[in-house]
Amino acid sequence: MINKRLLIKNLLAHNDENSFYDKKRKITLATKEGKAKFLKHVCALSNSNPENNSYIVIGVEDVDNKIEGVDFFDDSKIQNLIDSYFTNPPKIQYENVAFPRLPRHKVVGLVTIYPINKVTALKKPIWKYVKGRIFYRRGSTSMSTLGKFELKNTNKSIVNAIEKNASNNIELTLDGVFNFFERHKNEFNPTYKVFNEQFVLCWAGKKKIVEDKTFYSRVDIELVNEQVRLFYSALDEVKIEYNHRSFIITEYVFLKINNEFDFFPFEKTVIHFKDNGKHDIVTEFLFEPPQFNRKDLLHVFNNCNSILKKLKKNQALTEIELKDLQELPTHYLICVLSDIPTAYSKLKASKVYLKNLEDKSIYIKYKEALRVLRKIKYNK
Repeated sequence: MINKRLLIKNLLAHNDENSFYDKKRKITLATKEGKAKFLKHVCALSNSNPENNSYIVIGVEDVDNKIEGVDFFDDSKIQNLIDSYFTNPPKIQYENVAFPRLPRHKVVGLVTIYPINKVTALKKPIWKYVKGRIFYRRGSTSMSTLGKFELKNTNKSIVNAIEKNASNNIELTLDGVFNFFERHKNEFNPTYKVFNEQFVLCWAGKKKIVEDKTFYSRVDIELVNEQVRLFYSALDEVKIEYNHRSFIITEYVFLKINNEFDFFPFEKTVIHFKDNGKHDIVTEFLFEPPQFNRKDLLHVFNNCNSILKKLKKNQALTEIELKDLQELPTHYLICVLSDIPTAYSKLKASKVYLKNLEDKSIYIKYKEALRVLRKIKYNK
């Protein structure tokens, strides 16, 4: 079992990018350009490593290897992007790796590209890259061709050695458990459980009972053996269940207009631990958009627009508007789900103003709203 934090340290010890790993300060999959560049890197590394894993480390400064971290990324559909654009698509895995000195909401992203020993190429154009383009690495440089490409195995021994040196042990596991408990105060109820006498899972979250339902907010779940953060939520309500083989996370979205509100099931994630030292993670999308009164929706939408207009003009808000500002991202989210025209563009336009507010929880709600919409889009 590989300790992913130690693996990242071993990869960064090589300092410069090379033909089996790349490092990025951040990636974006929200634009065609961002998707195209990510696809290029995956393709180049896959074609340059036909018999061994290759890696992309995200959240690291390029010049001095300083670990800055990125936001937790939980897009389980990233493989769909790879499959839809490539012939011979490699299997990839995106993992969120916790580092103790990073802020609680930051991780280092690790993309593992598994070998397929086949030439990967674009099967349709994207951005400025044409159909049939084959990317590959020569040292730290990505190159491309439209003709034939011969696979060459040059990195297998060195990558095997790096992965072997990143193997987990009892000391690393215990240190990981202690670090997890130190990072989470008692109010977050840090807990651990051992599955199949092999896997150590730690989780923490603020417990909240609503009527007959028990939820946890600000949930953090980490597979300590691999130093991988499996789940993180700054705000959402989460239900946690487990048995001797599985750990089950059901995420809810709290939506409210006036006095009309509820917790709506959003997504279920099941982590199943096997006897062979491996685990599977399966997600099930549960969300059905609620129906609110149209008249109330339009009133809320217009109120949000009025507040946003004042923020743009740097005008003072009334006490009532300050209270409504707390729910502005959520109200815009409800309007988008209810097909109110321009609601999505208004939500996106609010980013620059919400990000600069003193109360950072409002901007966190904005990011959560976009995450919800992104997952809905991918699961349609």
